[in-house]
Amino acid sequence: MRFSYDIIVVGGGHAGCEAAVAAAKLGADTLLVTMDMEKVAAMSCNPAVGGVAKGQIVREIDALGGQMGIITDKSTVQFRMLGRSKGAAMWSPRAQCDKYIFSKNWREVLDTTPNLSMWQDSVTEILTDDNRVIGVKTLMGVTFKASRVVLTCGTFLGGLMHVGQSTAAGGRAGDMASYGVTESLVKLGFEASRMKTGTPVRIDGRTIDFSVMEEQFGDENPSKFSFSNTTKAVEKQLSCYLVYTSNEVHDTLRTGFDRSPLFTGTIKGIGPRYCPSIEDKLRTFAEKESHQLFLEPEGNTTNEYYLNGFSSSLPLEVQVEALNQIKGLENAQIYRPGYAIEYDFFPPTQLKHTLETKLIEGLFFAGQINGTTGYEEAAAQGLIAGINAALALTNKEPLQLRRDEAYIGVLIDDLVTKGVDEPYRMFTSRAEYRILLRQDNADGRLTPIGRKVGLVDNQRWCEFEAKQERIKELRKALKQMSAAPDETEKYFEELVQPNITQRRPLQTILTRNNVTIEGLATHIADFKEKIEELKLNQEEIEFIEIATKYEGYIEREKSSAEKMQRLENLKIPEQFDFNTLKSLSIESRQKLTKIRPNTIGQASRIPGVSPADINVMLIYFGR
Repeated sequence: MRFSYDIIVVGGGHAGCEAAVAAAKLGADTLLVTMDMEKVAAMSCNPAVGGVAKGQIVREIDALGGQMGIITDKSTVQFRMLGRSKGAAMWSPRAQCDKYIFSKNWREVLDTTPNLSMWQDSVTEILTDDNRVIGVKTLMGVTFKASRVVLTCGTFLGGLMHVGQSTAAGGRAGDMASYGVTESLVKLGFEASRMKTGTPVRIDGRTIDFSVMEEQFGDENPSKFSFSNTTKAVEKQLSCYLVYTSNEVHDTLRTGFDRSPLFTGTIKGIGPRYCPSIEDKLRTFAEKESHQLFLEPEGNTTNEYYLNGFSSSLPLEVQVEALNQIKGLENAQIYRPGYAIEYDFFPPTQLKHTLETKLIEGLFFAGQINGTTGYEEAAAQGLIAGINAALALTNKEPLQLRRDEAYIGVLIDDLVTKGVDEPYRMFTSRAEYRILLRQDNADGRLTPIGRKVGLVDNQRWCEFEAKQERIKELRKALKQMSAAPDETEKYFEELVQPNITQRRPLQTILTRNNVTIEGLATHIADFKEKIEELKLNQEEIEFIEIATKYEGYIEREKSSAEKMQRLENLKIPEQFDFNTLKSLSIESRQKLTKIRPNTIGQASRIPGVSPADINVMLIYFGR
């Protein structure tokens, strides 16, 4: 039995699993401490990965050498690319997963990763010496030593579950809460607060009348998350179903409002704005006569269905009565009720961009402990925290992704710079450079970074280089090859568009609306031969189309990002006293002193710091 490691990761959720595997793969002797080794990376809420902006994050995790994309591909039961009717910057992959296979696949990765050990227990204390972390103590009284600790505690810190007027301690249904860590950190000087999230009923599929519901199929030609050739797209897909609430359902739900912990003041934590409970929806959107809900299968070998959009902490009898008034669910039986859960979190302005805490050297926070919500946001933080904990062991430069490099960069910068006043969820609208941060180019942006860090192995790197070469050759062909009006006449008749009047480069023709590489290849024989010679797959062809059609916008956004980067390059001394700059507003001095930004760019994004304040700092620091 060993009691000393390089890195200890606390918590076996999506953040903890990514952190532990990343650290171990980078050569750190790593211990993952989790309360239940049979529930690693459990899908405690909806059985899905990805969605708007979240799908981009998963592809970024994969591009850096993380595991979530690969695990998802191996667990997918339905795949859809959301946002196809919008611009390419909005396209977001989403996969329904078999939640049991997902967790099983993660356990297999953990069990087979060199340098990684596991211990089933609950951490109760963070051990420090002279503002440095030195290890953890557990409920069983075991002390493990390490110079780096990553906390990924999910909803378990002081977890409290609510169903109507019934309250029980727990991190999620069936699991106990964790105590001691919050108290330990508060003693060290950390600020803690409470948040709330929730989950809906789980329904027995044998009691659902699917025949009266609107069936929602997966994509006809499904894609996948991982850029690696080791996974393939799902072949046999399960359907989801759309259902709707009604005024009758709403009236029934309202009968329980006087016993709702959300409205009686029992729940003190801040709830998620963008994933509200059904009672929150009825209060906020009182004029709406119905709300759309999604029935999502939880796996191939279970009858369990998740009712997305029906999260609730109302009394059990109210939940069931309202559920049975929904068309198709009149005879529905449930496995468990919906419930709300409150838990401790630590405002993320207490972190550096590396996700290391400012107060305690060697201590990192990742996931819901930072006030985020969602598997994807948690996994991204876990990956970065695990990488930086490992890099710190050998005094290597930490990994800090910029806002124009990745949604992960936006996520972490938002948390550290702006903090949170509600559970944070990623959206495309949070990114200034979303044309640059598309899901289709995540490997081009981040695989070289993952290679430099050490997470992208030789096989993956060879695949990446070969793909980039194929793309380069076809883009070159588009510039060099051209077509005459007689070659494109039939194609433009099909598109009901005017034909070209003289010979044009294929690249110019491709910029037209609805013109595709496949369409050009169908009518231009030598171009078709070139595509077949290069053996490009559909995803690579799609990437080239997007890069060609949006080239002007992409270059403009790159230019904008480069200008902003100049502010990011202007460093602020670590111990600078902002109170000496009397020309700054009082609010600005207070915010800057609390958050302690590293650069002028970061300072410019702090709420309460005005453009005039930024100009003062630019003058002072010698712009």
